[in-house]
Amino acid sequence: MAIIPELLAKIPDEFKPITALVIGAFILVFLALFHGFGLHHILLQSKRGERRRRVGRPRLVAASLLFGWIVFLMLALHLVEILIWAFALTRAGLIEHTYDAIYFCANSYTTLGLGKVDVDKNWRIVSPIIGISGLFTFAWTTSALVDVVASYSRLLEQLEDEREREMHMRFALRKEEWDALKKGHAAVQSEREKTSIKMVGTSFFERLRIWKEERRKVEDLRHTEAEEIGALRQKERSDEEKLGPGDDSDDKQ
Repeated sequence: MAIIPELLAKIPDEFKPITALVIGAFILVFLALFHGFGLHHILLQSKRGERRRRVGRPRLVAASLLFGWIVFLMLALHLVEILIWAFALTRAGLIEHTYDAIYFCANSYTTLGLGKVDVDKNWRIVSPIIGISGLFTFAWTTSALVDVVASYSRLLEQLEDEREREMHMRFALRKEEWDALKKGHAAVQSEREKTSIKMVGTSFFERLRIWKEERRKVEDLRHTEAEEIGALRQKERSDEEKLGPGDDSDDKQ
């Protein structure tokens, strides 16, 4: 790679700006293709993540983490592009130190224009080309981010609706459980009252038999009560897992 700086140094000064323009244009086109490829996969990952979170129980925290992850990937994509520019400048011998190249490219890429690091006057046309590449990619990312934010807002709205439905379902479950408990308690009390009536005027062994029979019936009632509550909870969990966009919400989207 050391041959590249030597070849660039042999170019006459009057042709160096044109050479810088050609090299910069080549890298700009490459970065545009790279940015489009990377952004496509980021948006694809965002859509897949949203589809997974639209099905099943509403997980608002998971949706927020997905949005944050997508924004981070977009930022990382720009950072990689800055590093590509810095790598190209250091390999071309236009800037000696890597950290100086990264600082110079970051300032040019973001069109900030600050900093004391600069290239030779014959290669300065590289700086505005880096700025143009930054304008292209930032505008592209901004348009994609607008779609991501809009889709994220729709996702949150759906999850909030599903969360409300989930709370109603759980409230209904608690009410049904309480009714089942009251029904079971009333049945146990009724059985014990019948046992008390049967025990009146009976012998000790007869009372023991009646008491054992009453205990068996109480255990059967409580077992039935537990099965009923378990079936209610299983149905509620199944209904929660089925939460998701219906036909109406699909049409809206």
